[in-house]
Amino acid sequence: MPAPPIAEARPHEVVSPHGTRTDEYYWLRDDTREDPEVIAYLEAENEYRDALMAPAESLREQLYEEIVGRIAKDDESAPYLDRGWWYITRYVAEGEYEIYLRKEGSLDAAEEVMLDVNALAEGKDYFSVGNWEVGPANRLLAYAEDDVGRRQYTIRFKDLETGELLPDRIENTNASMAWAADGKTLFYVEKDPTTLLGKRVKRHRLGEDASLDPVVYEEQDDSFYMGVGTTTDHAWVVIHLSSTVSDEMHVLEADRPDGEFRLFAPRERDHEYGADHIAGRWVIRTNLEAQNFRVMEVDDAAIGDTGSWRELVAEDDEVFIDGFDVFDGHLVVQERSEGLQRLRIRDMKTGASRFVEADEPAYSAELGTNLDPSSPWLRYAYTSLTTPWTTYELNLETGERRLLKRQKVLGDYAPEAYASERVWATARDGTRIPVSLVYKKGFVRDGSAPLFLYAYGSYGSSMDPSFRSSVVSLLDRGFVWGIAHIRGGQEMGRKWYEQGKLLNKKNTFTDFVDVTEFLVAEKYAHPDKVAAAGGSAGGLLMGAIINMRPELYGAVVAAVPFVDVVTTMMDASIPLTTNEYDEWGNPAEKKYYDYMLSYSPYDNVEAKAYPPMLVTTGLWDSQVQYFEPAKWVARLRAKKTDDNPLVFSINMDAGHGGKSGRFRAHEETALEYAFVLRQFGIEE
Repeated sequence: MPAPPIAEARPHEVVSPHGTRTDEYYWLRDDTREDPEVIAYLEAENEYRDALMAPAESLREQLYEEIVGRIAKDDESAPYLDRGWWYITRYVAEGEYEIYLRKEGSLDAAEEVMLDVNALAEGKDYFSVGNWEVGPANRLLAYAEDDVGRRQYTIRFKDLETGELLPDRIENTNASMAWAADGKTLFYVEKDPTTLLGKRVKRHRLGEDASLDPVVYEEQDDSFYMGVGTTTDHAWVVIHLSSTVSDEMHVLEADRPDGEFRLFAPRERDHEYGADHIAGRWVIRTNLEAQNFRVMEVDDAAIGDTGSWRELVAEDDEVFIDGFDVFDGHLVVQERSEGLQRLRIRDMKTGASRFVEADEPAYSAELGTNLDPSSPWLRYAYTSLTTPWTTYELNLETGERRLLKRQKVLGDYAPEAYASERVWATARDGTRIPVSLVYKKGFVRDGSAPLFLYAYGSYGSSMDPSFRSSVVSLLDRGFVWGIAHIRGGQEMGRKWYEQGKLLNKKNTFTDFVDVTEFLVAEKYAHPDKVAAAGGSAGGLLMGAIINMRPELYGAVVAAVPFVDVVTTMMDASIPLTTNEYDEWGNPAEKKYYDYMLSYSPYDNVEAKAYPPMLVTTGLWDSQVQYFEPAKWVARLRAKKTDDNPLVFSINMDAGHGGKSGRFRAHEETALEYAFVLRQFGIEE
């Protein structure tokens, strides 16, 4: 092996009210991303990565070609209708990015290109259109672009009739935006340039100087995220403020752009809600006196009065309400029950309900684009670990189902050649943890197969059993691929989340370890061929499990990992920190400081053997700053007692999501798979 880069240890005191810690690699933090010494170290890590992975280069190339070879080069979305126009997203030939199209009135009409993102991205290492909105007159387009990967967007405007870009340009925004009914006014969110939090909602009039745009709302509490949008019926502009445990909305009639926003319901700790204006009334998803949420409604005249809310769907202890769409006579609720995401249709006249039928025992169904409450057709998406993403329409009256679109998977992929199952592992405290598994038919449960186990387990984000065409490359090489639905997600309802956050966070880590041991004991996996993978907060999970039980894993992939928990949560200048206190705890309080310190991966690195590891980051990451994994890798190199490879891959041109583009993004997937396969001696 070539010698790895060794970062110099420069002791730095991290002071807190509860004690001083020494961070010998603190110097690797460079907020400007320009320090020559730091850049040189990161580039040396990439050179080491290239040297260490050189013997697997042909395998990585083979994997990449397999993965992108399954992606349809020419593909487009199922069209949807909005205000008289059909909207379509298309990919062409070798194009990395989307082309956004529309047709007026009929699908047989001539198509109009709104945005060709391939052209916009030409010559750029990174490019993303985070959002776009067509104005009410269907002529003007506003869109948010990012060419760095830091999610600091620039809003541009385009005249769709002439194809010309307007001179208006709004810098340093988030991707959300909302047109007023006059078609000349756009509401947007300005970011704090340091913390990258949305701070102010501003009003821009086309043709005016954006630097003089008036502020219509300013948030003082840095624990809240901010977004702006319009209701489904385009009648209202909505400012939505959200923290981990509470929400607040401010609303304004879209035809009164100079008016004052009204408070929809005041923020209250532990009250989360969201509302949409459809068919002349507000429909609300709320956990007001309902931990698993319920659905309510209120009239326009009672905005601001939660006492006037009327219940449409009551809370159920066994059912977590995730979302809803309103139709004339029907309410379709997206719910999580029995560990699955599914859709329940409720007849609002009779009160009867039924599920949208599924074709498999383990699947995920979610609401699609439903903009017309008078339509009898429900559009929804369906997928499983073996079934590619599929868009259906279901007639709410007759039950007729129509296939609109199925994800194309090129090559010889056949769903019937693979099998999936749902198993339950028992955690050390007796809790049953659902696990979704997929493998190629012919798999024998004899303890000889390699396993690739993925999980996330934070923020109440649920990892559903959905199709990933890249995974086929592992299944065809004999792998079992699985998702551990550990606590900290929300697959089993709100309690599942509560049991995996704050002072219960370690349940997330021990659940993953217990699932691993279960799968090995049940002979789904060879004990020496278990790969674990997770990203962001899932990267924290990876850092915790290798400190707890490093011997269980033959390879670990930690993508953009959040591993320096205490130092980051003590620094409010780091983007997104203040919004996270209700997820991890505020280290200003000793009980949270001590608890976070007890599991923080960076603080718990020891002089012991660690498994082979691949760690990835992006220099411009705004979610988990690059210096967290950089310091972690440096400390691991200094302390670990094994000779196992530790590879650190830094994308010098991207942020939290990695490379942009539908093909280039899979270069990192191929690297991850090649690393794991090489550790397990699977080269072909």
